[in-house]
Amino acid sequence: MKLWQKNTTSIDKRIEQFTIGQDAELDLVLAPYDILGTLAHITMLEEVGLLKKKELNKLRPALQQLYQKVQDEGFTIDDGVEDVHSQVEMLLTRELGDIGKKVHSGRSRNDQVLVDLRLYFRDELQQTVLEVQTLFERLQELSEQHQDVLLPGYTHTQVAMPSSFGLWFGAYAESLADDMLLLHAAYRLVNQNPLGSAAGYGSSFPLNRQLTTELLGFDTLNYNSVYAQMGRGKTERTVAFALSTVAATVGKMADDICWYVSQNFQFIRFPDQLTTGSSIMPHKKNPDVFELIRAKCNQLLGLPNQIALVTTNMISGYHRDWQVLKEGLFPAFGQLKDCLAILDYALQHTSVNEDIMDDERYRYLFTVERVNEKVLNGKAFRDAYQEVGREIADGTYVPPTDINHTHEGSIGNLQNEAIAEKFQNVLQQFEFEKTQQSIKKLLKG
Repeated sequence: MKLWQKNTTSIDKRIEQFTIGQDAELDLVLAPYDILGTLAHITMLEEVGLLKKKELNKLRPALQQLYQKVQDEGFTIDDGVEDVHSQVEMLLTRELGDIGKKVHSGRSRNDQVLVDLRLYFRDELQQTVLEVQTLFERLQELSEQHQDVLLPGYTHTQVAMPSSFGLWFGAYAESLADDMLLLHAAYRLVNQNPLGSAAGYGSSFPLNRQLTTELLGFDTLNYNSVYAQMGRGKTERTVAFALSTVAATVGKMADDICWYVSQNFQFIRFPDQLTTGSSIMPHKKNPDVFELIRAKCNQLLGLPNQIALVTTNMISGYHRDWQVLKEGLFPAFGQLKDCLAILDYALQHTSVNEDIMDDERYRYLFTVERVNEKVLNGKAFRDAYQEVGREIADGTYVPPTDINHTHEGSIGNLQNEAIAEKFQNVLQQFEFEKTQQSIKKLLKG
Protein backbone atom coordinates (compact mmCIF):
# COMPACT_ATOMS: atom_id res chain seq x y z
CA MET A 1 0.00 0.00 0.00
CA LYS A 2 1.36 3.40 -0.98
CA LEU A 3 -0.36 6.62 0.00
CA TRP A 4 0.73 8.29 -3.23
CA GLN A 5 -0.17 5.52 -5.67
CA LYS A 6 -2.97 6.35 -8.12
CA ASN A 7 -3.44 2.83 -9.55
CA THR A 8 -2.33 3.94 -13.00
CA THR A 9 1.26 2.75 -12.98
CA SER A 10 3.45 0.51 -10.88
CA ILE A 11 6.97 1.50 -9.89
CA ASP A 12 10.00 -0.50 -10.98
CA LYS A 13 10.89 -2.91 -8.14
CA ARG A 14 14.58 -1.99 -8.11
CA ILE A 15 13.71 1.69 -7.92
CA GLU A 16 11.23 1.01 -5.14
CA GLN A 17 13.74 -1.02 -3.13
CA PHE A 18 16.41 1.67 -3.46
CA THR A 19 14.12 4.56 -2.55
CA ILE A 20 12.72 2.83 0.50
CA GLY A 21 16.21 1.95 1.75
CA GLN A 22 16.24 1.39 5.52
CA ASP A 23 13.02 3.32 6.03
CA ALA A 24 10.83 0.31 6.75
CA GLU A 25 13.17 -0.80 9.54
CA LEU A 26 13.69 2.67 11.00
CA ASP A 27 9.97 3.46 10.77
CA LEU A 28 9.24 0.80 13.36
CA VAL A 29 10.47 3.08 16.14
CA LEU A 30 8.18 5.85 14.87
CA ALA A 31 4.99 3.76 15.11
CA PRO A 32 3.82 4.95 18.55
CA TYR A 33 4.48 8.56 17.58
CA ASP A 34 2.60 8.21 14.30
CA ILE A 35 -0.39 6.91 16.26
CA LEU A 36 -0.18 9.83 18.70
CA GLY A 37 -0.03 12.29 15.81
CA THR A 38 -3.05 10.65 14.21
CA LEU A 39 -4.99 10.75 17.48
CA ALA A 40 -4.40 14.49 17.79
CA HIS A 41 -5.20 15.04 14.11
CA ILE A 42 -8.56 13.24 14.14
CA THR A 43 -9.57 15.04 17.34
CA MET A 44 -8.91 18.29 15.52
CA LEU A 45 -10.71 17.10 12.34
CA GLU A 46 -13.86 16.46 14.36
CA GLU A 47 -13.57 19.87 16.01
CA VAL A 48 -13.45 21.66 12.63
CA GLY A 49 -16.22 19.52 11.11
CA LEU A 50 -14.18 17.24 8.83
CA LEU A 51 -15.08 14.16 10.89
CA LYS A 52 -18.38 13.26 12.46
CA LYS A 53 -18.51 12.64 16.19
CA LYS A 54 -19.54 9.01 15.68
CA GLU A 55 -16.57 8.52 13.33
CA LEU A 56 -14.20 9.98 15.89
CA ASN A 57 -15.72 7.72 18.54
CA LYS A 58 -14.78 4.69 16.43
CA LEU A 59 -11.34 5.87 15.34
CA ARG A 60 -10.12 7.04 18.73
CA PRO A 61 -10.45 3.73 20.67
CA ALA A 62 -9.05 1.82 17.70
CA LEU A 63 -5.95 4.03 17.71
CA GLN A 64 -5.63 3.87 21.49
CA GLN A 65 -5.76 0.08 21.39
CA LEU A 66 -3.22 0.02 18.57
CA TYR A 67 -0.92 2.27 20.58
CA GLN A 68 -1.09 -0.08 23.55
CA LYS A 69 -0.49 -3.07 21.29
CA VAL A 70 2.61 -1.40 19.88
CA GLN A 71 3.87 -0.74 23.42
CA ASP A 72 3.26 -4.34 24.46
CA GLU A 73 4.13 -6.30 21.32
CA GLY A 74 6.01 -3.98 19.00
CA PHE A 75 5.05 -3.06 15.46
CA THR A 76 5.47 -4.66 12.07
CA ILE A 77 4.97 -3.35 8.57
CA ASP A 78 3.35 -5.81 6.17
CA ASP A 79 5.05 -6.82 2.95
CA GLY A 80 4.08 -4.43 0.21
CA VAL A 81 3.27 -1.63 2.64
CA GLU A 82 5.63 1.27 2.18
CA ASP A 83 5.90 2.90 5.59
CA VAL A 84 4.51 3.30 9.09
CA HIS A 85 1.93 5.88 7.99
CA SER A 86 0.52 3.54 5.35
CA GLN A 87 0.47 0.63 7.82
CA VAL A 88 -1.44 2.57 10.47
CA GLU A 89 -4.00 3.78 7.93
CA MET A 90 -4.33 0.28 6.48
CA LEU A 91 -4.94 -1.25 9.93
CA LEU A 92 -7.64 1.32 10.67
CA THR A 93 -9.29 0.74 7.29
CA ARG A 94 -9.15 -3.02 7.74
CA GLU A 95 -10.88 -2.71 11.12
CA LEU A 96 -13.30 0.17 10.48
CA GLY A 97 -13.78 0.32 6.72
CA ASP A 98 -13.79 3.62 4.85
CA ILE A 99 -13.69 5.63 8.06
CA GLY A 100 -10.03 4.65 8.33
CA LYS A 101 -9.25 6.43 5.07
CA LYS A 102 -10.41 9.76 6.48
CA VAL A 103 -7.47 10.17 8.88
CA HIS A 104 -5.30 11.55 6.07
CA SER A 105 -7.51 14.58 5.36
CA GLY A 106 -5.55 17.79 5.85
CA ARG A 107 -2.23 15.98 6.12
CA SER A 108 0.65 15.18 3.84
CA ARG A 109 3.06 12.37 4.51
CA ASN A 110 5.62 15.17 4.82
CA ASP A 111 4.11 16.66 7.95
CA GLN A 112 3.33 13.19 9.30
CA VAL A 113 7.03 12.42 9.12
CA LEU A 114 7.85 15.76 10.72
CA VAL A 115 5.53 15.32 13.68
CA ASP A 116 6.63 11.70 14.19
CA LEU A 117 10.26 12.79 14.26
CA ARG A 118 9.62 15.68 16.63
CA LEU A 119 7.80 13.41 19.09
CA TYR A 120 10.51 10.75 18.79
CA PHE A 121 13.35 13.26 19.25
CA ARG A 122 11.53 14.77 22.22
CA ASP A 123 11.30 11.40 23.97
CA GLU A 124 14.88 10.46 23.16
CA LEU A 125 16.20 13.79 24.40
CA GLN A 126 14.29 13.31 27.64
CA GLN A 127 15.83 9.86 28.12
CA THR A 128 19.28 11.27 27.32
CA VAL A 129 18.84 14.08 29.83
CA LEU A 130 17.92 11.58 32.54
CA GLU A 131 21.05 9.52 31.78
CA VAL A 132 23.12 12.70 31.93
CA GLN A 133 21.53 13.52 35.28
CA THR A 134 22.49 10.10 36.68
CA LEU A 135 26.11 10.51 35.60
CA PHE A 136 26.19 14.10 36.85
CA GLU A 137 25.06 13.02 40.31
CA ARG A 138 27.64 10.21 40.35
CA LEU A 139 30.44 12.65 39.50
CA GLN A 140 29.33 15.08 42.19
CA GLU A 141 29.22 12.27 44.74
CA LEU A 142 32.76 11.17 43.81
CA SER A 143 33.98 14.77 43.86
CA GLU A 144 32.75 15.21 47.42
CA GLN A 145 34.02 11.78 48.49
CA HIS A 146 37.57 12.39 47.23
CA GLN A 147 37.84 16.17 47.57
CA ASP A 148 40.91 15.99 49.81
CA VAL A 149 42.93 13.54 47.69
CA LEU A 150 45.55 15.38 45.65
CA LEU A 151 46.12 14.58 41.99
CA PRO A 152 48.84 15.89 39.69
CA GLY A 153 47.69 18.56 37.25
CA TYR A 154 49.29 18.72 33.81
CA THR A 155 49.85 21.35 31.16
CA HIS A 156 51.50 20.44 27.84
CA THR A 157 51.39 16.84 29.24
CA GLN A 158 54.03 17.96 31.76
CA VAL A 159 53.68 17.94 35.55
CA ALA A 160 52.36 21.40 36.37
CA MET A 161 50.41 22.14 39.58
CA PRO A 162 48.50 20.24 42.23
CA SER A 163 44.92 19.32 41.44
CA SER A 164 42.62 16.94 43.29
CA PHE A 165 40.19 14.18 42.56
CA GLY A 166 37.52 16.53 43.84
CA LEU A 167 38.43 18.99 41.10
CA TRP A 168 38.75 16.30 38.43
CA PHE A 169 35.41 14.62 39.05
CA GLY A 170 33.78 18.01 39.60
CA ALA A 171 35.14 19.38 36.32
CA TYR A 172 33.28 16.73 34.34
CA ALA A 173 30.14 17.33 36.40
CA GLU A 174 30.18 21.02 35.49
CA SER A 175 30.92 20.17 31.87
CA LEU A 176 27.70 18.11 31.84
CA ALA A 177 25.85 21.04 33.41
CA ASP A 178 26.88 23.20 30.46
CA ASP A 179 26.07 20.40 28.02
CA MET A 180 22.53 20.55 29.39
CA LEU A 181 22.20 24.04 27.93
CA LEU A 182 22.72 22.58 24.46
CA LEU A 183 20.34 19.69 25.14
CA HIS A 184 17.72 22.19 26.29
CA ALA A 185 18.17 24.31 23.18
CA ALA A 186 17.71 21.21 21.01
CA TYR A 187 14.65 20.21 23.04
CA ARG A 188 13.06 23.65 22.62
CA LEU A 189 13.65 23.52 18.87
CA VAL A 190 12.18 20.02 18.67
CA ASN A 191 9.19 20.83 20.86
CA GLN A 192 7.37 22.82 18.16
CA ASN A 193 4.41 21.44 16.23
CA PRO A 194 4.78 21.12 12.43
CA LEU A 195 1.46 19.26 11.98
CA GLY A 196 -0.82 21.07 9.55
CA SER A 197 1.96 22.37 7.34
CA ALA A 198 1.01 19.54 4.94
CA ALA A 199 3.47 19.36 2.04
CA GLY A 200 4.96 22.67 3.16
CA TYR A 201 2.31 25.03 1.84
CA GLY A 202 -0.57 24.57 4.26
CA SER A 203 -4.08 23.43 3.43
CA SER A 204 -7.40 24.86 2.24
CA PHE A 205 -9.06 22.91 5.07
CA PRO A 206 -9.87 25.06 8.15
CA LEU A 207 -7.34 23.22 10.35
CA ASN A 208 -6.90 24.17 14.01
CA ARG A 209 -3.16 23.83 14.47
CA GLN A 210 -3.22 25.34 17.95
CA LEU A 211 -5.43 22.47 19.10
CA THR A 212 -3.05 19.75 17.86
CA THR A 213 -0.19 21.69 19.49
CA GLU A 214 -1.93 21.49 22.86
CA LEU A 215 -3.03 17.87 22.42
CA LEU A 216 0.52 16.70 21.67
CA GLY A 217 2.10 18.74 24.46
CA PHE A 218 4.22 20.95 22.21
CA ASP A 219 5.38 24.30 23.60
CA THR A 220 4.34 26.11 20.45
CA LEU A 221 3.99 25.47 16.74
CA ASN A 222 6.07 26.09 13.65
CA TYR A 223 3.88 28.90 12.39
CA ASN A 224 5.11 29.25 8.84
CA SER A 225 4.27 26.13 6.81
CA VAL A 226 7.26 26.57 4.49
CA TYR A 227 9.61 26.89 7.45
CA ALA A 228 8.11 23.78 9.05
CA GLN A 229 9.51 21.81 6.11
CA MET A 230 12.74 23.83 6.00
CA GLY A 231 13.26 22.87 9.63
CA ARG A 232 13.96 19.32 8.51
CA GLY A 233 17.71 18.91 8.55
CA LYS A 234 18.15 21.95 10.78
CA THR A 235 16.38 20.10 13.59
CA GLU A 236 18.43 16.93 13.11
CA ARG A 237 21.67 18.90 12.94
CA THR A 238 20.87 20.77 16.16
CA VAL A 239 19.95 17.57 17.98
CA ALA A 240 23.12 15.89 16.71
CA PHE A 241 25.21 18.85 17.89
CA ALA A 242 23.69 18.62 21.38
CA LEU A 243 24.41 14.88 21.51
CA SER A 244 27.95 15.44 20.25
CA THR A 245 28.56 18.01 23.00
CA VAL A 246 27.70 15.45 25.67
CA ALA A 247 29.78 12.87 23.79
CA ALA A 248 32.78 15.22 23.87
CA THR A 249 32.57 15.40 27.67
CA VAL A 250 32.13 11.67 28.12
CA GLY A 251 34.82 10.78 25.58
CA LYS A 252 37.33 13.13 27.17
CA MET A 253 36.79 11.60 30.58
CA ALA A 254 37.18 8.12 29.12
CA ASP A 255 40.50 9.25 27.61
CA ASP A 256 41.68 10.57 30.98
CA ILE A 257 40.78 7.24 32.55
CA CYS A 258 42.73 5.29 29.93
CA TRP A 259 45.81 7.22 31.00
CA TYR A 260 45.08 7.27 34.71
CA VAL A 261 44.76 3.47 35.01
CA SER A 262 48.03 2.80 33.20
CA GLN A 263 51.11 1.59 35.09
CA ASN A 264 52.87 4.88 34.35
CA PHE A 265 50.22 6.86 36.25
CA GLN A 266 48.33 4.49 38.58
CA PHE A 267 46.02 7.28 39.70
CA ILE A 268 42.88 5.12 39.74
CA ARG A 269 42.03 1.42 39.75
CA PHE A 270 39.12 -0.76 38.69
CA PRO A 271 38.38 -4.33 39.73
CA ASP A 272 39.61 -7.05 37.41
CA GLN A 273 36.08 -7.83 36.23
CA LEU A 274 35.82 -4.36 34.67
CA THR A 275 38.94 -4.86 32.58
CA THR A 276 40.02 -7.34 29.91
CA GLY A 277 43.15 -9.41 29.43
CA SER A 278 45.67 -10.05 26.71
CA SER A 279 45.92 -13.18 24.58
CA ILE A 280 49.69 -13.21 25.07
CA MET A 281 50.61 -11.06 28.12
CA PRO A 282 49.24 -12.56 31.34
CA HIS A 283 49.76 -9.39 33.40
CA LYS A 284 47.54 -7.12 31.28
CA LYS A 285 44.40 -5.37 32.57
CA ASN A 286 43.14 -3.44 29.58
CA PRO A 287 40.65 -0.56 29.90
CA ASP A 288 38.68 -1.73 26.86
CA VAL A 289 35.38 -0.32 28.07
CA PHE A 290 36.83 3.19 28.24
CA GLU A 291 38.57 2.85 24.89
CA LEU A 292 35.24 1.89 23.35
CA ILE A 293 33.48 4.79 25.07
CA ARG A 294 36.12 7.08 23.61
CA ALA A 295 35.71 5.62 20.13
CA LYS A 296 31.91 5.69 20.17
CA CYS A 297 31.87 9.26 21.44
CA ASN A 298 34.36 10.31 18.78
CA GLN A 299 32.03 8.82 16.18
CA LEU A 300 29.24 11.02 17.51
CA LEU A 301 31.41 14.12 17.14
CA GLY A 302 31.25 13.70 13.36
CA LEU A 303 27.46 13.37 13.17
CA PRO A 304 26.53 17.08 12.98
CA ASN A 305 28.92 17.57 10.09
CA GLN A 306 27.57 14.47 8.35
CA ILE A 307 24.04 15.86 8.58
CA ALA A 308 25.19 19.31 7.45
CA LEU A 309 26.82 17.84 4.35
CA VAL A 310 23.63 15.97 3.39
CA THR A 311 21.42 19.04 3.79
CA THR A 312 23.62 21.81 2.41
CA ASN A 313 22.41 23.95 -0.53
CA MET A 314 18.88 22.58 -0.81
CA ILE A 315 16.22 24.82 -2.27
CA SER A 316 13.22 25.30 0.03
CA GLY A 317 10.59 22.59 -0.12
CA TYR A 318 10.66 18.87 0.55
CA HIS A 319 13.53 16.65 -0.63
CA ARG A 320 13.96 12.89 -0.29
CA ASP A 321 17.56 13.48 0.81
CA TRP A 322 16.24 13.97 4.33
CA GLN A 323 15.29 10.33 4.56
CA VAL A 324 18.90 9.25 5.05
CA LEU A 325 19.34 11.48 8.11
CA LYS A 326 17.53 8.87 10.20
CA GLU A 327 20.22 6.30 9.43
CA GLY A 328 22.83 8.25 11.37
CA LEU A 329 20.77 9.99 14.01
CA PHE A 330 18.46 7.24 15.24
CA PRO A 331 21.28 4.93 16.42
CA ALA A 332 23.14 7.91 17.92
CA PHE A 333 20.69 8.21 20.80
CA GLY A 334 21.21 4.61 21.86
CA GLN A 335 24.97 4.85 21.43
CA LEU A 336 25.27 7.91 23.66
CA LYS A 337 22.89 6.55 26.30
CA ASP A 338 24.90 3.31 26.41
CA CYS A 339 28.12 5.27 26.92
CA LEU A 340 26.58 7.38 29.69
CA ALA A 341 25.18 4.33 31.46
CA ILE A 342 28.34 2.20 31.27
CA LEU A 343 30.53 5.09 32.43
CA ASP A 344 28.26 5.61 35.44
CA TYR A 345 28.39 1.86 36.16
CA ALA A 346 32.18 1.77 35.96
CA LEU A 347 32.63 4.84 38.14
CA GLN A 348 30.71 3.12 40.92
CA HIS A 349 33.66 0.71 41.15
CA THR A 350 36.44 3.31 41.05
CA SER A 351 39.26 3.28 43.60
CA VAL A 352 41.55 6.30 43.78
CA ASN A 353 45.22 6.26 44.75
CA GLU A 354 45.54 8.38 47.88
CA ASP A 355 49.37 8.19 47.92
CA ILE A 356 50.19 9.66 44.51
CA MET A 357 52.12 12.60 45.93
CA ASP A 358 54.56 10.32 47.72
CA ASP A 359 56.23 9.77 44.36
CA GLU A 360 59.35 11.92 44.00
CA ARG A 361 58.49 12.83 40.41
CA TYR A 362 55.68 15.08 41.67
CA ARG A 363 57.72 17.26 44.04
CA TYR A 364 57.86 20.09 41.47
CA LEU A 365 54.06 20.28 41.39
CA PHE A 366 54.38 22.69 44.29
CA THR A 367 56.71 25.31 42.81
CA VAL A 368 53.86 27.76 42.30
CA GLU A 369 52.80 27.18 45.91
CA ARG A 370 56.37 28.09 46.93
CA VAL A 371 56.31 31.25 44.79
CA ASN A 372 52.96 32.30 46.22
CA GLU A 373 54.21 31.65 49.74
CA LYS A 374 57.02 34.17 49.15
CA VAL A 375 54.60 36.69 47.63
CA LEU A 376 52.34 36.44 50.66
CA ASN A 377 55.42 37.24 52.78
CA GLY A 378 56.01 40.48 50.86
CA LYS A 379 58.05 39.52 47.77
CA ALA A 380 57.12 40.82 44.33
CA PHE A 381 55.81 37.95 42.21
CA ARG A 382 58.56 38.16 39.56
CA ASP A 383 61.30 38.22 42.21
CA ALA A 384 59.73 35.25 44.01
CA TYR A 385 59.46 33.37 40.71
CA GLN A 386 63.19 33.87 40.02
CA GLU A 387 64.18 32.88 43.55
CA VAL A 388 62.30 29.58 43.31
CA GLY A 389 63.87 29.00 39.90
CA ARG A 390 67.31 29.36 41.49
CA GLU A 391 66.30 27.02 44.34
CA ILE A 392 65.36 24.37 41.78
CA ALA A 393 68.60 24.87 39.88
CA ASP A 394 70.87 24.64 42.92
CA GLY A 395 68.96 21.80 44.60
CA THR A 396 67.76 23.73 47.63
CA TYR A 397 64.05 23.76 46.67
CA VAL A 398 61.81 22.23 49.34
CA PRO A 399 58.14 21.76 48.38
CA PRO A 400 55.53 23.21 50.76
CA THR A 401 53.60 20.71 52.82
CA ASP A 402 50.34 22.64 53.01
CA ILE A 403 47.94 23.46 50.18
CA ASN A 404 45.68 26.39 50.91
CA HIS A 405 43.38 27.13 47.97
CA THR A 406 40.23 28.97 49.04
CA HIS A 407 38.83 30.83 46.03
CA GLU A 408 35.69 29.62 44.26
CA GLY A 409 36.31 26.51 42.19
CA SER A 410 39.69 25.66 43.71
CA ILE A 411 40.90 22.57 45.57
CA GLY A 412 39.62 23.86 48.90
CA ASN A 413 36.37 25.35 47.59
CA LEU A 414 34.87 23.06 44.95
CA GLN A 415 31.54 24.91 44.65
CA ASN A 416 29.72 21.63 44.00
CA GLU A 417 26.49 23.04 45.41
CA ALA A 418 26.61 25.94 42.95
CA ILE A 419 27.31 23.52 40.09
CA ALA A 420 24.36 21.38 41.17
CA GLU A 421 22.17 24.49 41.19
CA LYS A 422 23.36 25.35 37.68
CA PHE A 423 22.41 21.85 36.53
CA GLN A 424 19.01 21.89 38.25
CA ASN A 425 18.13 25.30 36.84
CA VAL A 426 18.44 23.94 33.32
CA LEU A 427 16.79 20.60 34.14
CA GLN A 428 13.66 22.33 35.44
CA GLN A 429 13.24 24.23 32.19
CA PHE A 430 12.53 21.05 30.23
CA GLU A 431 9.11 20.68 31.91
CA PHE A 432 8.88 16.99 31.04
CA GLU A 433 5.85 16.49 33.27
CA LYS A 434 3.78 18.98 31.27
CA THR A 435 4.41 17.08 28.04
CA GLN A 436 3.78 13.69 29.64
CA GLN A 437 0.45 14.86 31.04
CA SER A 438 -0.69 15.97 27.57
CA ILE A 439 0.14 12.58 26.06
CA LYS A 440 -1.60 10.72 28.90
CA LYS A 441 -4.70 12.83 28.39
CA LEU A 442 -4.64 12.22 24.63
CA LEU A 443 -4.45 8.46 25.16
CA LYS A 444 -7.31 8.48 27.63
CA GLY A 445 -9.55 10.91 25.75
